[in-house]
Amino acid sequence: MDTLEQTIEKGKEFEKRSMGKMTTSDRLAASKEAKALVLALNEFYKESKDSEIMDLMKLITVKKKKIDKRLAYSFS
Repeated sequence: MDTLEQTIEKGKEFEKRSMGKMTTSDRLAASKEAKALVLALNEFYKESKDSEIMDLMKLITVKKKKIDKRLAYSFS
């Protein structure tokens, strides 16, 4: 299991990553990664109630929703 610092770093890297020109399988992988990051960050947030963790979870969730929207569009 990653430490809080490692998880935050992974979250920041994910949030900064470009999502342009992704294939459907790339979007699926990114969506799963975002979900895993938010769940991991949530476990740390439950203990610390740190607003920085909450802000990062919100940013990742917004990006995940955009990815999921594109996935829904590609499957319809």
